[in-house]
Amino acid sequence: MIPKVTGYTLVVKPAISIPDELYRQVELCSRRLKVSRSRLFADAVREYLARRRIPPDATAAWNEVIAKVGQPGDEPAAVALRNRGKATLKASVTARR
Repeated sequence: MIPKVTGYTLVVKPAISIPDELYRQVELCSRRLKVSRSRLFADAVREYLARRRIPPDATAAWNEVIAKVGQPGDEPAAVALRNRGKATLKASVTARR
C-alpha cells in the first residue's frame, strides 16, 4: 500500500474482504447516515479499538499509573504499619534467642 497525503492527514487505502451481506448492510447504513463507506469503516474501527484497548506493555502501563499516583503503600499510615510490623517481628526473633 502506498500512503496518499490528503490535507493534514496520511491516508492509507487497504483492501479488505467482507461477506456480501455485511457489505449490503454497510451500504445501507452509510446511505442512511449520509457518510462514505470509508468514514463508516473508520468510525467503526475506532469504536472497536476504543472498547478493546489493551496496553501493549502491561509493565509500562503500571509504571505510568504509579508515576501519577505513587507506589501503593507509600502513604504515611501504610509506612508506619509496615515499620511497626517489622519491629514486632524483629522483637519476636530476638526474644527467641
